[in-house]
Amino acid sequence: MVIVLALLVVLFFLGIGFVAHLLWIAAFIFLVVWLVGLAVGRGGSGRHHFYHW
Repeated sequence: MVIVLALLVVLFFLGIGFVAHLLWIAAFIFLVVWLVGLAVGRGGSGRHHFYHW
């Protein structure tokens, strides 16, 4: 019973680590897309058109 509980705890922490890793990847992709949008939005008259609010 103790071994099963220990394995469940290990699987739980591995799952948390995997989700945290995916969140870091998603945050990096979001940052790249945001920076590309920021660079592309600065066109023409020199005004900043990326944000609409």
